[in-house]
Amino acid sequence: MKMIKKQLLASSIKLALFTLGSGLTAQQASAAGFALNDHSATASGNALAGAAASNQDISFSFWNPALFSNAKGVELYASGALVMPSMDVTVNSASDPGGNTLSGKAPNDVVNPTLVPSVYFALPVTSSTTLGASLNVPFGLSGKYGKDWAGRYHSAETAVQDIALSLSLAQKLGGWGAVGASVQVHKGSVLLASSLTDFSGGNSSSGDGYAELEADDIAYAYSIGIALEPIDGTRIGVGYRSDVEYTFEGDADYTNVSPTLAALGVDEAYLFDELSFPSVLTMSLEQDLGERLTLGATAMKTGWGVLDEMRIAFAPGDDGIKQPDSVLTFNFEDQWFYSTGLTYEYSDQLTLRGGYAQDNSPAKEAYRSARTPDGDRQWVSLGGSYKFAGGSELTAAYTYVMIDDVSVVRDGSLSEDASRGKLDADYETSANVFSLAYNMSF
Repeated sequence: MKMIKKQLLASSIKLALFTLGSGLTAQQASAAGFALNDHSATASGNALAGAAASNQDISFSFWNPALFSNAKGVELYASGALVMPSMDVTVNSASDPGGNTLSGKAPNDVVNPTLVPSVYFALPVTSSTTLGASLNVPFGLSGKYGKDWAGRYHSAETAVQDIALSLSLAQKLGGWGAVGASVQVHKGSVLLASSLTDFSGGNSSSGDGYAELEADDIAYAYSIGIALEPIDGTRIGVGYRSDVEYTFEGDADYTNVSPTLAALGVDEAYLFDELSFPSVLTMSLEQDLGERLTLGATAMKTGWGVLDEMRIAFAPGDDGIKQPDSVLTFNFEDQWFYSTGLTYEYSDQLTLRGGYAQDNSPAKEAYRSARTPDGDRQWVSLGGSYKFAGGSELTAAYTYVMIDDVSVVRDGSLSEDASRGKLDADYETSANVFSLAYNMSF
């Protein structure tokens, strides 16, 4: 049995590390904006209800580093969430900057299934002090329309990724609470691709061009948290993850640039962009209702207001001309996530969970784009855990994400669309998320 546990654990770690290191990008269907909340199969089972206050396991440390104090010994928790999105895009109308009508349906697989892994390790150094480490993907976005759809000048492909390594310290405060903090190293990357207009609807002798902008950076951040149990059975937790401030640097790769754009200096060049990923404040409550039933609730504020725009600046190319900045306005606003759920200890081995969440989008209608066709979400979650002899535990969860239908209307009123043209499209999106985790104490 011990050999089976070790083999299962090793396989889980290898899969998580391989996925983290292989250019994973997650789907925008999973969470509002481009945040990801699929960091724990345990927490997903009741829609993150009680995420910053739970005493169940160390995976809740993502929302509150003080919860590394949940470790019952040297402990390893490996989790993976398979996000299976569905996106139906209907183009109502589209035209290039010259007013030429564009046609072409969006493909059925704009967004594809993606695995979002998480790994947590806890090492108690005294009876009250625990060191922790974790690997997560806090933010991610991907979508691939290709070169043949009517909105190709607005987006052909988008990929945003943020991988975080956290080192944490949690300290118990007697028998009534704990505090914790972490330092984080983030590796971020951005890929933006789109067709380049020939100002003839792609019907000139040379046809459309194509652009790929790629950049990456390493940044640093932190988190702090406190977990209290002022009354036996009542747990309160607050966790804060800071902004992640990136200065992305990379290169622009262009092919078949039209003479009009070439005259503006559009050619291959070094590029950079200062961009902040938002802070997250999580406040949670857990209340035991008897010996086996627990009610949880969470309110989470994401500081999307730091994302007013993505402005990519270029160095002069080989022609010595500095091309205009590439701009995508977000004008996001801070938004809240709310959830409530129940945890029922059916037996000493089996625990059942369920929950509901409302996840509000930071996108404003006037600035919604083909790269961020975001809408408000509702979650319905179910899950459970089974404890094996020896203390290891297998956890599974399922979440259905219902996303409000939205429209992307780029009517040419924004100066940033001068070379992209107009687009009017409707989006219907949903997602199924399957999570599985294995937790082992040594």
